[in-house]
Amino acid sequence: MPYHSNAELPDSVKDNLPKHAQDIYREAFNNAYDRFSDPDKRRGDASREEASHKVAWNAVKQEYHKEDGEWKRD
Repeated sequence: MPYHSNAELPDSVKDNLPKHAQDIYREAFNNAYDRFSDPDKRRGDASREEASHKVAWNAVKQEYHKEDGEWKRD
């Protein structure tokens, strides 16, 4: 289901990503969740939620990288 605020994000996201990266994650997840409502738009057997999480992480990785265990902006 879509996230209305960063507080609703999974702990793995909230506990690791800076606030701006959480914003990116939430927006990308929500957009992908809407886009993947049709199963034919997803690859393989991924669920709507699983596919949306993958898109969200990829969006974060466009602007952030992990260095010494911390996410840093490029």
